[in-house]
Amino acid sequence: MQRLLVTTAALFLTLPALAQEARPPVQTAAPNAPNQTPAFDGQTRAPQPPQATAVRMETVAEDLPHLWAMEFLPDGRMLVTAKGGDMHILDDGTASPAISGVPEVVNEGQGGLLDVALGNDFAENGTIFFSFSEPREDGNGTALAKARLVEDAEGARLEDVQTIFSQRPTYDGDKHFGSRIVVGPDDVIWLTVGERSDPEPRVQAQELNSHFGKVIRITTDGAPAEGNPFLGQDGAQPEIWSLGHRNTQSAAMDADGRFWMIEHGPKGGDELNRPEAGKNYGWPEVTYGIEYSGGPVGEGITQRADTQQPLYYWDPVIAPSGMAFYDGEMFPSLDGAILVGGLVTKAVVVLHMDGDRVTHEEHLPVNARVRDVKVGPDGAIYAVTEERGGPSTIVRITPGA
Repeated sequence: MQRLLVTTAALFLTLPALAQEARPPVQTAAPNAPNQTPAFDGQTRAPQPPQATAVRMETVAEDLPHLWAMEFLPDGRMLVTAKGGDMHILDDGTASPAISGVPEVVNEGQGGLLDVALGNDFAENGTIFFSFSEPREDGNGTALAKARLVEDAEGARLEDVQTIFSQRPTYDGDKHFGSRIVVGPDDVIWLTVGERSDPEPRVQAQELNSHFGKVIRITTDGAPAEGNPFLGQDGAQPEIWSLGHRNTQSAAMDADGRFWMIEHGPKGGDELNRPEAGKNYGWPEVTYGIEYSGGPVGEGITQRADTQQPLYYWDPVIAPSGMAFYDGEMFPSLDGAILVGGLVTKAVVVLHMDGDRVTHEEHLPVNARVRDVKVGPDGAIYAVTEERGGPSTIVRITPGA
């Protein structure tokens, strides 16, 4: 058993209260694509809120394996996934032994054991869902599994493990698996699947016979969900909800039951979207941002009549991973705000919303790469941080003075 330190005052961070006046955007660096312009006012670089959010941070667990996701259990403990292939339960800063029954994963590049979510019936039968890079004879792919988490005197284990979705086609690569899982109140499972990054597979984000670069919508048994837009269409994968996405590692459902996501752009062009049935979000033919080499992506266009504009985008990127809507009582000023983990910004990125419009953006510095973010049952904000290839830490963010 691995013992972890609990630090009640490891880090204090207070952002000073400012006068009630407009403040400039957080992002002041030059964009990677200076000739690209937003399609509408407020689509990028929203101002900071007039009153900054004062916060205090404390470390609740450290020296953890390299984590990818966390989920709160009903009793307040945390269920976490380690990219290398293990799952643990954290109790008061202490990690349990690895939970048995987790299937083999491809722990290479961006692959590994990825997201985890509780089923709506978890309290009755321990149902969980988790995603991982699935090894196959001719490559690998993003997969979603269902299992029961069982705890007894012998420890914790997964039982009745069943893979309910396997992304097709198979590809022999180590990038852009996605993936985030959102369980809707109606038991519909939303899963984001990356387009595998390389030039050859990424064009399949525009093709309906491929799961690459799509939002997937299925039942808890893995069947295509009722209302999916391409059900019964020849040559189309019936699990597809929307297309033209790049690599989504941030997704959440709002208080009205609407699915939102934030996808990684290339060099610039991270996007906030609220995907609608059958809509095309452009990648890799339409995008804000450029190739890592510095050249244009495709024809270098940011708008096309048959594709949807992002509700908001970033250039330079924040590198989004993890997402939650704030619904606690600790931060009244953040009610309904979107919280996003920032790998590059090393912060929890806060988007203040008015309907579907971002009105303000602020960053709560964590000083480490943020891989996942959750609102705890106590109303605090919890962030999973990581070092590249190294250990993870979990911090708790509460109001500051």
